[in-house]
Amino acid sequence: MADSEKSGDVIIIKKYANRRLYNTDSSSYITLDHLAEMTRNGVDFQVIDAKSGADITHQILTQIIMDEEAAGGSQMLPVSFLRDLIGMYGNSMQSMIPHYLEMSMQHFRDNQLKMRKALEDSIGTNPLAKLAQQNMAMFQAATEAFMAGRPAMGMNPDPAPEPEKKGDDIDMLRRQMAEMQKQLDKLGK
Repeated sequence: MADSEKSGDVIIIKKYANRRLYNTDSSSYITLDHLAEMTRNGVDFQVIDAKSGADITHQILTQIIMDEEAAGGSQMLPVSFLRDLIGMYGNSMQSMIPHYLEMSMQHFRDNQLKMRKALEDSIGTNPLAKLAQQNMAMFQAATEAFMAGRPAMGMNPDPAPEPEKKGDDIDMLRRQMAEMQKQLDKLGK
């Protein structure tokens, strides 16, 4: 591939007069849906008009957004935002808007990563998560007791609890099962 076809990690897409898009990296024709997927996957590309050589990436990305908004389902851009955005064109503040929107989106992405990390970290220290793990261990011990020592399907044959606690749990479950059996016998008579 020629150096002019790919500059760094940026994939060059050529748009021809017949509206066809040509990916110079994969040597294949693609659609706007392909470009939308490439964008979601973080692939950097530049769309060039094949005839004039002009960079038309902005127009193509705008077209993808319009197609996504028109495709039905839930719309991401509220009408009030669109009205405000249109009102900014020709305004003395117009030159500041692109920088402001880029910063806002970057802050949103940063906060999203922080929230995801905080959620992942909190699961490890969450008492409810620990309780769920203990319940799962007890369920596994009960299943093993019913299966006469054989591990249940899909269960780990060596559960995580400490050996002395495992024995206590099994003894407790056996006592509870015996008590339940006594109550069932009384009800059956």
